[in-house]
Amino acid sequence: MEDTLSAPRIARRRKLPPRAAPIAFAFFMSAIMAFLMCCVIVGANTGIDAGYPARVLSSYGLVMPVAFICVLLVRPLVARLVGAVCRLPV
Repeated sequence: MEDTLSAPRIARRRKLPPRAAPIAFAFFMSAIMAFLMCCVIVGANTGIDAGYPARVLSSYGLVMPVAFICVLLVRPLVARLVGAVCRLPV
């Protein structure tokens, strides 16, 4: 017997509601930026050798939660700054 739920319907059910968009944005933004900054800063401070990946992941474990909270806190300010310098669509 064929499955009665289509693939798009299943995918739609697994998505977060629209009210979660600011938190999802903050999570992904902080995750990506924290990882990139950890890579750069650890490489600049200690060099790139065999222990580099372990040092990056160790620092990322500390930095990611801090970055997530910071993005959540500064997001309203950044939105106001963007609105002050950009003509936004109505």
